Amino acid sequence: MKIGIIGAGGIGQAFAGHVARAGYELVLSNNRDPDSLAEIARALGPRTSVATREQAAQADVVMLAVPWLQVEAALSGLPPWKGRILIDATNPVVGPGFQAAELGGSTSSEVVASLAPGARVVKAANTLPRTLLASDPHEAGGRRVLFVSGDDADARKDVSGILQRSGFATIDLGDLASGGKLQQFPGGPLPTLNLIKLG
Repeated sequence: MKIGIIGAGGIGQAFAGHVARAGYELVLSNNRDPDSLAEIARALGPRTSVATREQAAQADVVMLAVPWLQVEAALSGLPPWKGRILIDATNPVVGPGFQAAELGGSTSSEVVASLAPGARVVKAANTLPRTLLASDPHEAGGRRVLFVSGDDADARKDVSGILQRSGFATIDLGDLASGGKLQQFPGGPLPTLNLIKLG
């Protein structure tokens, strides 16, 4: 399985580190020249490469990890999704002071899904600060919990599998309208919770 990452900032790099160690092939991209990510890719190992946003978006599974105001531009002009999985790690925060974006009653992941027609969107990896997300998921004899939600059950299962292989425990919250709302920052009750699953 090849995983593409659109947005190689703190969250994207944290996720990349875990999935690279788990043995996945990675393609990193940002809104600058791919060569700007060459050093990061080398540090992640030989199965990691750099590419344009359009090339990264053709991977089997794609993570979107950009600031909210860049989401529309990051998803515009991409190849047809044709049912491929898009992991939404964004949060609808704008301006100073973590102000919530106006979403018109939708969850942020429903907005993302509307901008990526044909993608099976799964909300994941958005509830922890980047330093905590990047740290070893094995803690206190257990595994750090990440939440997943999405309208396609098989896509949720596939993303959970990637996260579990990378060392995390996962909790399936169901669809984007309900589960996505629980995960969303600001407003949801789950962001910043550092939960450990024992056993």
